[in-house]
Amino acid sequence: MEELSIKIKIADREYPMKVRLDEEERVRAAGKLINEKLKHYRSQFGINDKQDLLAMVAFDCLVDKMADEKNLEVIDQTVVEKINHLNQLVSQAV
Repeated sequence: MEELSIKIKIADREYPMKVRLDEEERVRAAGKLINEKLKHYRSQFGINDKQDLLAMVAFDCLVDKMADEKNLEVIDQTVVEKINHLNQLVSQAV
């Protein structure tokens, strides 16, 4: 897979990295989202310390990830229950 050398700017600091061509858009979008969250926390809480802002963004992202994982567990369980119900219906029809 072909790789690109790109630079992502986060909190006024550039980070060079190599990414696969098919991941470039997602990586750039992630960098943009981080900067938007930094700006939001800076304006909402009046915090200017970049380390504090980055810690808050990291914490926020992890909370979101954990919520998404919990939602996926619920969806997976619902799918399994529906498949079991369909299997029962098919078994009864035979």
